[in-house]
Amino acid sequence: MRDFIWPNFYIVGAVKSGTTSIYAYLKQHPQVFLPNMKEPHYFTQAHPLPEQDHLIQRVSSEQGYQHLYRRSEGFLCVGDASPSYLWCPEAAERIYKVRPDARIIVILRDPVQRAYAQYLMDHNEGVIDLPFLAALEKDWTCPDKGWGVSQLYLELGQYAGQIYRYQQRFGTENVHICLLEDLKKNPADVLKNICEFLGIDPQAITSINLQPIHNAYRLVRGNWARTLASHPITRHIGEHYFPHRWGDYIWRHFFLMESHKPPMDAEARRFLQAFYEPEIQQLEKLLDRPLPELRSSWKKLD
Repeated sequence: MRDFIWPNFYIVGAVKSGTTSIYAYLKQHPQVFLPNMKEPHYFTQAHPLPEQDHLIQRVSSEQGYQHLYRRSEGFLCVGDASPSYLWCPEAAERIYKVRPDARIIVILRDPVQRAYAQYLMDHNEGVIDLPFLAALEKDWTCPDKGWGVSQLYLELGQYAGQIYRYQQRFGTENVHICLLEDLKKNPADVLKNICEFLGIDPQAITSINLQPIHNAYRLVRGNWARTLASHPITRHIGEHYFPHRWGDYIWRHFFLMESHKPPMDAEARRFLQAFYEPEIQQLEKLLDRPLPELRSSWKKLD
């Protein structure tokens, strides 16, 4: 019986901040193994509400998690890309128990835009049917919090404490921070820095396709699409009877259409900017660097 294989690097988030792109790029690197299931969320050990259970694809058992890595022998770097790990208070400790030498990759985004992107995704998928500000207020005041329990619109952007938790457990030198703004402007440089952090050949990125924009915004075609997207039977069929790439293609090309992203409600923007300004200042102090990229979409507060 072969020994368990636990990933030696983790792309932990933040949600809607570029983890899909980093996953897709690194998956092409010849020294890297990433499973076809991008987000197993194993170390979060989520317990979603019954009405959200079908929306949270995950692997909960150790046997199922190990099955994802059955072909990973011989790869220098073996990874897991689950954005819930950055938020989950227990994930860092759980990872450390099985892999104390793990390398941690964090990618951050302007938290105002991050929250809005998550809301637009949830609205497209029929998870929520409220205006943005009302959705923020309802979720923030929800007494029960958790992955698949609440949407965590505000909590997922509270980066400072989340990063500090990983730095304390794994060491600052083993936690690599990158920014979505940089990934958009120069993906090759961001990927080169990640390769150097992981100790893999940075020259291999010359053969990696860096052109696609993963998870770019598209508008749902109508309420019929939202209803189908949120239905348990539709989800079950899509996840169990079609290869993931087929399901993704059908969703993006038949349920969604190209569209400009709708503008954010001004009152919601002001609320989020006021909420996140102290958070960003705390993060700048923690990382000892200015982070104007995390305010890239901000307008002057009224």
